[in-house]
Amino acid sequence: MGPVEEKGDTVSETPLAQEPDRPFWPVAAAFLAAGFGVLVLGVLTTVAEASADVKDWLAFSTSVGPLSGKTLISVGAWIVAWITLSLALRGRDISPTAVYWWTGVMVALGLLGTFPSFFEKFASD
Repeated sequence: MGPVEEKGDTVSETPLAQEPDRPFWPVAAAFLAAGFGVLVLGVLTTVAEASADVKDWLAFSTSVGPLSGKTLISVGAWIVAWITLSLALRGRDISPTAVYWWTGVMVALGLLGTFPSFFEKFASD
């Protein structure tokens, strides 16, 4: 029921002004970029376990070890992906279902790559 207006002796209903739907592309860019950042972290974790050279290269800080490189590169990938996707998806009609599925797949694979029971299978001897 809309707001009530009184006009003299009569009362009439007027419909509320409807707000236009907000665009989904900014949300899509943020979600997909976050999923990509998690995926990069999982891949780097697994690759660092598989290669001693990569593990050494990722040690940006000696006190932190390879975790410093993994997190810095993952955050960088997230920021670059967010900016790139924001520009690429601007003004487009994006399917929320597809965005949620792709984000879920990337997050699941990225998290899988961070579990020791998974990445230790690729350990270099």
